[in-house]
Amino acid sequence: MIARQLADVAALAHGTLVPDTGTTSPAAISAVVTDSRQVGPGTLFVALAGQRTDGHSHVGAAATAGAAAALVSDVAAARACLAAAGTQLPLIAVPDTVAALGALARGHLADLRQRAAQRGTALTVVAVTGSVGKTTTKDLVRQLLAAQAPTVAPVASFNNEIGLPLTVLQTDADTRYLVLEMGASAPGHIAYLTDIAPLDAAGVLMIGHAHMEGFGSIEGVARAKSEIVRGLLPTGTAVLNHDDARAAAMADLAPAHLTFSAAGSPDADIRATDVVLDADAHAVFNLHLPGLSVPERVRLAIPGGHNVSNALAAAGLALAAGADPAAVASRLATVTVESPHRMDVSLREGNLLLIDDAYNANIDSMTAAMRALDTLGDDRRRVAIISEMLELGESSVADHTRTGELAAAAGVQLLITVGAGAAPTAAAARRRGVEVYELPDADAALALMDSTDNPLRDGDVVLVKGSNGSGAWRLADYLRDNRKEMRAR
Repeated sequence: MIARQLADVAALAHGTLVPDTGTTSPAAISAVVTDSRQVGPGTLFVALAGQRTDGHSHVGAAATAGAAAALVSDVAAARACLAAAGTQLPLIAVPDTVAALGALARGHLADLRQRAAQRGTALTVVAVTGSVGKTTTKDLVRQLLAAQAPTVAPVASFNNEIGLPLTVLQTDADTRYLVLEMGASAPGHIAYLTDIAPLDAAGVLMIGHAHMEGFGSIEGVARAKSEIVRGLLPTGTAVLNHDDARAAAMADLAPAHLTFSAAGSPDADIRATDVVLDADAHAVFNLHLPGLSVPERVRLAIPGGHNVSNALAAAGLALAAGADPAAVASRLATVTVESPHRMDVSLREGNLLLIDDAYNANIDSMTAAMRALDTLGDDRRRVAIISEMLELGESSVADHTRTGELAAAAGVQLLITVGAGAAPTAAAARRRGVEVYELPDADAALALMDSTDNPLRDGDVVLVKGSNGSGAWRLADYLRDNRKEMRAR
């Protein structure tokens, strides 16, 4: 973030400087955080009133750590906290700190774009959404564009009304590309994000069954995802999945569009043909890309056949952002997933092959993960640790039942389910002859892994998959970092 004076930050956030709280401080704001543990000199601390803790109770700690100011909605609470800490800190008062954070990011980005235009350059903003693959595609796009010019992108899945503004505020005068991920659990969420960061390029991956509880139907999901296309600037380009009818239909909403097809449709602008998976489950294919005179044979550096679609989307977004086609084609074979718990395949102690896809889950991503397990299994015993999938609404039982069927079809011999919602998964797999352990929560699963009754064996291939809120990632972390030697069975 470029350094901004306190009064300028207050104006961008539509806030008011609070008298008698150190507002005469000359310190400029050069970073914005919502976690007091990340505070340093020049930092604006944004006090969020969360479900677990109220950020206003950490204003004193932020001041002690060297913050330049705090953005608050409860001035009395912030004053009391500062008094208890025996310190002062400039305060910017706003009615709602989340809305003010968005306003600050919106004004910051608009200012940087204007400065870039005055220099005869540009700050190009790219974003991706979809029910599956957002974070992976974001990681790939970041690397494709970073090879061209300075690029800012979010850490992990900073894709909501808090994470996205924080990412926007990391941009500075040198930033050429800003890559964003946009998530939604209800209508209007993406529209809010595109209002903060109007887009030059918008990618729509797959319209699937994520957050069905908030949308009511697959059509509701599609309408919500289409908000990203409606958020394009008049000169913007949509990059749409030709293989998904609901995504492809959004072309009518876009000023311009490119389409991509992992199925190799000749009608798509960007496509993969002659796709094969090698012994390590990495896709190898002919890449057809506008600007290339002939297709280029590419082997992806990330495993999973489903990542062909993500890679094509990333290539399309890079092209829409102005990247050189030959450079994109060359670089596509080297880009990797940078965020944790996304189809991370690694060999652990005891020759255990871990497939960590534990960040989140719905039936679409579960299907892709089971395919990867089937491909990577070889002659290893196949194990799946599946925690319940959350926010599925009325499809929960059917989707969990289908997961058990997919596990059996993928040759899973041992299934460990975590959470009451995964009971249909256990039942469906058990009916098909799979050995099943049913555990009530992640703590119980961790206790089993750490006990002498641990059912895993050296040499297994283990897929860990489930919703973030149900704790699958904790099990993946344990197997990656703290696993004891497996018992021989």
